[in-house]
Amino acid sequence: MIRLAEVKDAERIGELWAEMARYHAAIDPQTFRPAAKGAELYARSILDRLSDDDARVLVAEIDGVVVGYVNGIIADITTEMFLPLRCGLLADIYLEADFRRRGLGLQLVERLTLWFRSRGALHFEWHVSAGNREALAFWKAIGGETTMLRMRASIPEVDG
Repeated sequence: MIRLAEVKDAERIGELWAEMARYHAAIDPQTFRPAAKGAELYARSILDRLSDDDARVLVAEIDGVVVGYVNGIIADITTEMFLPLRCGLLADIYLEADFRRRGLGLQLVERLTLWFRSRGALHFEWHVSAGNREALAFWKAIGGETTMLRMRASIPEVDG
């Protein structure tokens, strides 16, 4: 079942965030370095989102256990030098490994996008790690397309 997150879910969502952080750290340890209290901080941020009119957190629940979540906001993703671009921003989505490939991720995204549309957003965006092949395949399968690339280069040490 997909439903709105509630206060009672915040701690569990924090635990799922920690699983997601570990998963991403294995793919890219330079970018994903969770803080010692990262899960606790994330759970607190979820509590803030629950009362934010421009935010929506949904959970996937199976037999009374939250096994996944999606976290989204309505945002203007441009700077003041550009015309406003109001869109949905899918901040995070995660499902426990045992519950993937059952349509739950798609259901979470579909429910979130319905909410985005109800708030006037005509499209939504997200970030995905270039090394996360499973996620890339999921996003492409639902119509996602690359619009920007985030790149990184090491800075060589300089003697002297």
